[in-house]
Amino acid sequence: MARTVRVLTVLCTLLLLTTCARQEQPPPTSSPIPATPVGDGVIAFFSDRDGDKEIYIMNVDGSGQRNLTDHPASDDDPRWSPDGTRIAFSSDRTSNYEIYVMDADGTNLQQLTDNPAVDAQPTWSPDGTRIAFGSLRDGNAEIYVMNADGGNLVRLTDNLVGDFEPDWSPDGTQIAYASTVGEHAQVIVVDVNSGDRIQLTDTEAHDFFPRWSPDGTQIAFLSTRDGSAEEIYVMDADGSNQRRLTTNEAFDGAPSWSPDGTQLVFASDLDGDSELYVMDSDGTNLRRLTDNDAVDMEPAWRPYPSTQ
Repeated sequence: MARTVRVLTVLCTLLLLTTCARQEQPPPTSSPIPATPVGDGVIAFFSDRDGDKEIYIMNVDGSGQRNLTDHPASDDDPRWSPDGTRIAFSSDRTSNYEIYVMDADGTNLQQLTDNPAVDAQPTWSPDGTRIAFGSLRDGNAEIYVMNADGGNLVRLTDNLVGDFEPDWSPDGTQIAYASTVGEHAQVIVVDVNSGDRIQLTDTEAHDFFPRWSPDGTQIAFLSTRDGSAEEIYVMDADGSNQRRLTTNEAFDGAPSWSPDGTQLVFASDLDGDSELYVMDSDGTNLRRLTDNDAVDMEPAWRPYPSTQ
């Protein structure tokens, strides 16, 4: 069976497809890792198991998988609100990618953006009052911020290069994102109030998809610096102490922290197609959560407190 081709996100595909896409790797020789129940909680993700990309949720042990969107369009980029009651996501159900929000059970769908350009990759402020996202509405990828109801739109970045994949810091003061620096994507943080930027990574590779740890002391991210497939790395919030968590010839990507910061859920084609896995935050104790022939991607761990 053909290996799943990694699609970073809508904006990264548009900007960096020729260089960011992972290389095809030979089929893995290791035996499949058995799914193992771990902890408690709920994980949202997208899957194309029903013929198109839909938003699903499952228990953290992989059980109870359920389709929330069930629409013929592509739905992806799921992100939980801080209180765990809503999910923001992007969808092309109007023939163009826009930002939507729904309740945690898939009801009460609301469209937040409406313009001819691509809006995608939503991330909530820690108080739940605002949503940052990536958009092409000004001709290149920039980071925007709006109220959680879609009002009061403000552009946060203004660069000739592409800025994409935002993630809001737990203290609400900064947003980490990927930005095109020269020929490569690098991880940047921007002060939400002042607009001041700090570049955290500087490699001759692509560093992207930053995700803050719940306590704000670390940032997980993806990198191609090992010269092959994308791997998951983590660094301190100031960019120091960069270290690699996954080490295999497969694609590993789209990390999301557990609410207590002790684990990361992520996507990998370690077993031949894109499945969801969980590991401890130091890269050990790998367990598989999904097992099917479809693409399961972009997991998002539901924060605490949450209601089932």
